[in-house]
Amino acid sequence: MFCCGVYGFITRRNMIAILISLELMLNAVDINFVVFNRFLYPEAMEGMFFTLFAIAIAAAETALAIAIIINLFRVAKNIDVEDVNDMKF
Repeated sequence: MFCCGVYGFITRRNMIAILISLELMLNAVDINFVVFNRFLYPEAMEGMFFTLFAIAIAAAETALAIAIIINLFRVAKNIDVEDVNDMKF
């Protein structure tokens, strides 16, 4: 799942698709936290709590990124990453 996110992050030009790929990578890491915690320390809950914290941070990061993308679209009418120089104010 992480490799699919990396592939999408590298190959996409649309900012929304890049954001979705980044979230896919973050979710893959969160799943690994839970699985390794359950495998190594079955009685401990640290991996679960860290995963919940990481999910909350990822949700805040996504909300901020979408707000930035919406503002860029309002100004430049384009959200392709290759046109970043055209989007400068």
